[in-house]
Amino acid sequence: MKLVLDLLIGDAQSDRVVPPTGIAARLTVFVAGAMAFLAVLAVALTLTAARVADAWANELAQAATLRLPVGADDALVIAALNLLETTPGIASARVLSDAEQAALLAPWLGADIGLDELPVPRLIAIVAEDQGYDAAGLRARLTGEMPTAVLDDHGRWRAPLVQAASRVRLVGWFSFLLIVAAMAAMIVLAAHASLAAHAQVIRVLRLVGARDVYIARAFVRRFTLRTGLGAIGGVIIGLLALELLPDADTAGGFLANVGFEGAGWLWPLVIPLLAAIVGFVATRAAAMARLRDQT
Repeated sequence: MKLVLDLLIGDAQSDRVVPPTGIAARLTVFVAGAMAFLAVLAVALTLTAARVADAWANELAQAATLRLPVGADDALVIAALNLLETTPGIASARVLSDAEQAALLAPWLGADIGLDELPVPRLIAIVAEDQGYDAAGLRARLTGEMPTAVLDDHGRWRAPLVQAASRVRLVGWFSFLLIVAAMAAMIVLAAHASLAAHAQVIRVLRLVGARDVYIARAFVRRFTLRTGLGAIGGVIIGLLALELLPDADTAGGFLANVGFEGAGWLWPLVIPLLAAIVGFVATRAAAMARLRDQT
């Protein structure tokens, strides 16, 4: 708590060591704002992509398809429906209409082709309950009662989506760490430049008895506040940029409402705080190292 108060209130005498304006000040604020802006976009895109992939995977996990052979009669369809309705874990099962099957084939064969021109199998859409069903047991039962039926539980589609969601998270958080590292590096360079520009002032302060901790405190406070304020501005601009993106309905499904939801809204609050912490640690390390070199 005392450290936070020292950073906010500061020392009027030690603050004179660091000029309130100059290239180092402007560079620090700009870098913090730019990196916070990129951090907001990186986190928003990461959370959104992972959220969409998880939603798709969950939808596929709840859905399955039973494929009956071409020309299956109504008796076979009714038997298949009865079998599915008596299977524990299955919420509903229904036969896809000709219009629905034509819509599924339209992206590949075009919208004008009729199903009577193709040997199309009969499809039954299955919706599972929350706890799911025993796919292996259902396949064994189908093999015994109607071996011509094929169950597709969408596992081959669900597994790549789950893997993609994991990789999206990994790449997104790695990008976030790179942004934080780049911010720290730029702040260190700015602090070194400011310390080098005031080498004569530092020597005079030492001659009158000022300790390195006292001198470094002024640099640490000023650069930490600049970093925090710049990050706040960058976060605000980043949130405004997200608001300007079209929603999923306007974009025709190309975009999926990129942004924060639920607990994800904590990130816009955490990013400026994290930036200030990075600024504090980076400036303190740079200041103490530079002061030791100037001894």
